[in-house]
Amino acid sequence: MDEKTVVLDEPVVEVKQKKDRRQKPKRQPRYHVILWDDDDHSYEYVMLMMQTLFGHDLEKGFMIAKEVDRSGRAICLTTTKEHAELKREQIHAFGRDALIPRCQGSMKASIEPEASE
Repeated sequence: MDEKTVVLDEPVVEVKQKKDRRQKPKRQPRYHVILWDDDDHSYEYVMLMMQTLFGHDLEKGFMIAKEVDRSGRAICLTTTKEHAELKREQIHAFGRDALIPRCQGSMKASIEPEASE
């Protein structure tokens, strides 16, 4: 008996060359936490709040208090949207300033997108 050699057609597999492009991870959009000025909170209150909620040292807290007093607003932190929302809510829940009798509650804060580069 004669053995026959059978050659099967093999499927053609296309091998794509990977380009050595390292993709940079996408950066999440950044948001500023803005503290708004009023006449019912002291520098000491702002400094304590910045230290308690943001971990800022007293000097940084003083600079934020001075900026909010001078210009009506100050950026406390720039971070992701979710973290900025949390920090805004913590500012709203911080409570009244015991050093100012007329103070009725917390300071106002908002978030806004960081300007595009």
